[in-house]
Amino acid sequence: MSRATSPQATSPRVEQPRPARLPDGFGVRIDARVRSFAGGRILVGGSPTRMLKLAPAAAAMIDEDFLEVVDAQSAAVARRLLDSGIGHPRPTKLPPSSDVTIVVPVKDNSSGLTRLLAAVEGHEVVIVDDGSTVPIEPPGTGRVRVVRHEVSRGPAAARNTGMCQAATEFVAFLDSDVVPQLGWLERALGHFTDPAVALVAPRIVALEPDSSALARYEHARSSLDLGGRESAVVAGGPVSYVPSAALLVRREALVACGGFDESMHVAEDVDLCRRLQASGGRLRYEPISRVAHDHRTRFRSWLTRKAFYGTGAAPLADRHPGSVPPMAMSIWTLLACIAIASGTRIGPVAAVATQAVTFARLRRTFADIDERTRLAAVLTAQGFAGGLWQLASAACRHYWPVTALAALFSRRLRRVLLTFAVAEGIWDWRMHRESGGLDPVRYLLYKRLDDLAYGAGLWKGAIDARNAAALVPDIRN
Repeated sequence: MSRATSPQATSPRVEQPRPARLPDGFGVRIDARVRSFAGGRILVGGSPTRMLKLAPAAAAMIDEDFLEVVDAQSAAVARRLLDSGIGHPRPTKLPPSSDVTIVVPVKDNSSGLTRLLAAVEGHEVVIVDDGSTVPIEPPGTGRVRVVRHEVSRGPAAARNTGMCQAATEFVAFLDSDVVPQLGWLERALGHFTDPAVALVAPRIVALEPDSSALARYEHARSSLDLGGRESAVVAGGPVSYVPSAALLVRREALVACGGFDESMHVAEDVDLCRRLQASGGRLRYEPISRVAHDHRTRFRSWLTRKAFYGTGAAPLADRHPGSVPPMAMSIWTLLACIAIASGTRIGPVAAVATQAVTFARLRRTFADIDERTRLAAVLTAQGFAGGLWQLASAACRHYWPVTALAALFSRRLRRVLLTFAVAEGIWDWRMHRESGGLDPVRYLLYKRLDDLAYGAGLWKGAIDARNAAALVPDIRN
């Protein structure tokens, strides 16, 4: 079985150790959005889009978009399906919940801690009091221990302290402002049937989604909520990281990679994901498993938190070069998007010419497919639409200080920027409107403020670090 990747692929290639064999009985379901050609021997899909060519014997193992591992050969095919994003795991067994220790880092949030402990009653729990003004006392009931830092060392250090206290095979990290929903642990644990899986993250939803207009926006567009589609967690993919507010980790893998980086007080979760991936671990996002989070809904604290998240990009770009680009696309897609955005008469002609290059390359890539012309055309159009959305988003979020300054001196650029700001915001509202139920005007306002705060934090972090790597797009040929 071999793989060819489209020109739009953005994830970096890293040499990794060969993963352990998947167990017999393990299943893989082909993603519903994957296109099948040549009697199932060619599969096109995943994100970034790629093509898998299967040998006839390998294709015959897939029955109605499902493959069950029964021997070494089917295990190898299943692994390639999972690693390409073409398929998703369907484990049939799960480790016992007694193999999990729950670690809760907390500082000055006794009410949230009480609420959380009620939701995880009966589990082994280690509370790490990270220098609370009033020390946390053990509740006196259940299997709960308290470890205290006399001086606050940050959430990463608190999680590491809790990890060292755990003796179980798995560790669940839950922040004190979350409340796990029924079945969250069991739905995530099954992924560890795959011995290569090092980390599983649940979907983080709003605890009180309707308390205010800002709460409804956060319910729809929280930085912690990564959506309703299951996914592998890989740089450059639809889910490139998972937040540390709720994580389930194989303790051995976490110890081997050194745990959380205690020098980082923001983006330490993204850093952990990158290091686990570099060591050969597989990471999964499981949206069926849900944990509710008490979102910040006071306007000032909300803006401050968004800016704080932005400051994490610079240290990430320094530690993991190229892993957090504001945009990622081919040079031909970028040129086409800039041509359209220019608003000139020659712009559409230039855009068509550059996209013709992408179309021709994709058509050659799919030379073994009878419908290669139609498929190349569809993927070219999708790539262009995605590139235009990325350009609009980056102009309003990552690069807004530059675009706003440039707009002061160009009437045409002001029109383009205004069009981007409205069109991208409305498109984003359409994608998330069922979650938040907020009208488009208020949603657009909150979205633009969200972007302004994040962008301000991004630039502050880059200036403080004297490193502009987090502002450099990933443009490939």
